[in-house]
Amino acid sequence: MYNSYTRSYNEQKKLTTSTGKVVDNDQNSLTTEKPAVTSLNDMNLLEKLSHFNRERIPERVVHAKGGGAYGKFTVTNDLTKYTCADFLSQVGKETEVFVRFSTVGGEKGSADTARDPRGFAVKLYTNDGNYDIVGNDTPVFFIRDAIKFPDFIHTQKRNPVTNLPDPDAFWDFFSLTPESMNQVTRLMSDYGTPDGFRHMDGFGTHTFMWYNNSRERYWIKYHFKTEQGIKNFTNDEAVELAGINPNYSVQDLYDSIKQGKYPAWTLFVQILTTEQAMNYKFNVFDVTKIIYEEDYPLIPVGRLVLNRLPKNFFNEVEQAAFCPGTIVPGVNLSPDKMLNARAISYTDAQRHRIGPNANQLSVNKPRCPVNNYQRDGDMSMLEQGAPNYYPNSFRGPEPNILVTPPSYEVEGMLARHPMKVEPIDFEQPRKLYNEFSAQEKEHLIYNISVSLKNALSNIQYRQTALFYITDVDYGTRVANKLGLNLDVVKTLATMSEEERNAKTMKK
Repeated sequence: MYNSYTRSYNEQKKLTTSTGKVVDNDQNSLTTEKPAVTSLNDMNLLEKLSHFNRERIPERVVHAKGGGAYGKFTVTNDLTKYTCADFLSQVGKETEVFVRFSTVGGEKGSADTARDPRGFAVKLYTNDGNYDIVGNDTPVFFIRDAIKFPDFIHTQKRNPVTNLPDPDAFWDFFSLTPESMNQVTRLMSDYGTPDGFRHMDGFGTHTFMWYNNSRERYWIKYHFKTEQGIKNFTNDEAVELAGINPNYSVQDLYDSIKQGKYPAWTLFVQILTTEQAMNYKFNVFDVTKIIYEEDYPLIPVGRLVLNRLPKNFFNEVEQAAFCPGTIVPGVNLSPDKMLNARAISYTDAQRHRIGPNANQLSVNKPRCPVNNYQRDGDMSMLEQGAPNYYPNSFRGPEPNILVTPPSYEVEGMLARHPMKVEPIDFEQPRKLYNEFSAQEKEHLIYNISVSLKNALSNIQYRQTALFYITDVDYGTRVANKLGLNLDVVKTLATMSEEERNAKTMKK
């Protein structure tokens, strides 16, 4: 491969692992084909995620700034025909919860009104163990393969040379990752600057599996709808408030609970059968897309209320540990490439950040009995003695085959299957853009221009071409706002992704 902007393969520096092994592919993790189930044999993926988790100590690499509170979840609708999860076993059943809200990209001391997705992590202390729903305030994400995640977050952090925010890296990555368009449009709209944590929705984002006592399998999406109503700041309001009170969102949450104004969310789910999921118009396990509510309406599940403040921020909020792989009987993961890797990466991050016994801390400790053969490690507080192995002859805890989740078939070659950019990747952001009011569109274009104008011109053109592909009006207005040559934008929009990227590479 050779063009005027790149060197030949033999002249290029070869990407390697930390042990010097040349990497064959750094954009697609190793999976089965249909559906895409991630393989633990992908050493490059595991090394990237493991190293990424250890880049900062002891602060969280992402979601460093945040606040949290305790509360309860109450079931309001009988969905036992879909799941045997104990916490959903009867209407009126209450489960204690801890919820942590956060911004994603900023450091612990950053302003929590910054333009950024918001973390929305719910820990349910069920009778069958902890269940973590680790989501965001948006129903989609920027990427759909976790092998890209460390690179993505690097572009949102500080430049390693200047230690300053880097608009070139920020927009360069997005412009080279077209599947990000759905989330980018949401982020750059006023949804990217919510008025605190109370006035935003929460989403599990991924598609998950539910199964019932008959081991019948369903695929579901979680939606936490705020009962306080959606409220957002404009870009200028958020910037001004960052200077006046950079802790606005945390303070707003704490003040409301202290005053007895308990924030609440109604939980809904979308439910698909296996056949419906297989025959849907696009891959329901692609985290860059929503499942349309007109196709699968929201079904009420229960009500989440936060009514108790932590007694010690460090002990309970800072040391709270979440992982989307922390599930309970009645729930399972799905063949979502991002979700599969997150289930591995998050626990690895918590062991690094807090230690191997993080789940012995009060905020993380299950409210049900814990019996296993794990011993020792930093700060162990367990009183369990022998035996510390399985199988054994001393009536130690045994596995229970009755909680085995239903299986599903996979097919195809184990390889690095790309999830190619297709027209459907622009359909949802186009629909979102056209649902915005005239004022919301105006704010979106302004917010994009404020940020994108600081990037190199070739990156501006490449990204604006993606806006143009999404919607002609969308791209035209961004081009005009930035003073770009619209004919050049149109030409780039007609090119293939490879041609467009090559044409706009820095010389």
